[in-house]
Amino acid sequence: MTILVTGGAGFIGSNFVLDWLRESNELIVNLDKLTYAGNLQNLASVASNSNHLFVHGDIADTALVGDLLITHAPRAIINFAAESHVDRSIYGPEAFVQTNIVGTFRLLEAVRAYWNGLPTDKQQIFRFLHVSTDEVYGSLASGAPAFTEKHSYEPNSPYSASKAASDHLVRSYHHTYGLPVLTTNCSNNYGPYHFPEKLIPLMIVNALGDRALPVYGDGQQIRDWLYVKDHCSAIRRVLAAGVAGEVYNVGGWNEKPNIEIVNCICTLLDELRPRADGKSYSEQITFVTDRPGHDRRYAIDARKLEHELGWKPAETFETGIRKTVEWYLSNWQWVENVQSGNYREWVEKNYGERSE
Repeated sequence: MTILVTGGAGFIGSNFVLDWLRESNELIVNLDKLTYAGNLQNLASVASNSNHLFVHGDIADTALVGDLLITHAPRAIINFAAESHVDRSIYGPEAFVQTNIVGTFRLLEAVRAYWNGLPTDKQQIFRFLHVSTDEVYGSLASGAPAFTEKHSYEPNSPYSASKAASDHLVRSYHHTYGLPVLTTNCSNNYGPYHFPEKLIPLMIVNALGDRALPVYGDGQQIRDWLYVKDHCSAIRRVLAAGVAGEVYNVGGWNEKPNIEIVNCICTLLDELRPRADGKSYSEQITFVTDRPGHDRRYAIDARKLEHELGWKPAETFETGIRKTVEWYLSNWQWVENVQSGNYREWVEKNYGERSE
């Protein structure tokens, strides 16, 4: 049997592929466009694994996706493929519309044609699992209840709006065409292979590079944090036992303000890789102008996933963040390889223009 993963060379996708190959002997076909955040080095350890087939391509390429479906006849598709960085969506929203909306539409069309051609018994076991985000729900006020699966969509950035649109498309293909879909909306992930434009890897990389640690606004924006391997285990559980047409929120029960995350990273680096001058990395923290429309708080209520499917995260934030910092310290060559000129230009554009 076979599954097809899209976006499987990115951060969450590559972690899922690596964990899947450790847990299963099932063939995994991995389709990725290899944009700036897609990196085959993430998959170097499985380059010779006969159960992993990498295909360089775009989910918007209907002919390619159709050929892959006919050739490999997957029993399930897990769609990680997405443009995912809010800051980049502010500067260049069109790429987010093209990948997250148009790409998802074309993928769904190819999958619908494939599914319609399956015999009834295979139609019944087939699943299309769409990986989404808590950002589609908008911003929570302090003290407000966490997002449940019934929370209305109120996206506030081009990124979250494009993901919300993709979620709606997936839902519509179930209710209109009967396609057996599953959707997961997850909180902020962190862990190995995280491209260093996001908060946690950016802080680690900048701290060790003796550069400023840029914190937006007052640093009190609150997020719910989940170790990426816990997210992967949740996806496997939803794929195995989720009810077609249902949405499952995935969270870590770890609400923390950004400034607390940054200080935690500084404390760990002070312990594991002290500065030569003996000072704390926290002295590199610099508060910069907040980004436009910055959501103040996200929080996920993951009780549905726990009560109906028996899933809970294995890592606390304290254990997960230590593993993450240790991974970056042990894999500095990976960090150096992904920091291309384009990446450095982007960081300068996004943070260098903000006044302290």
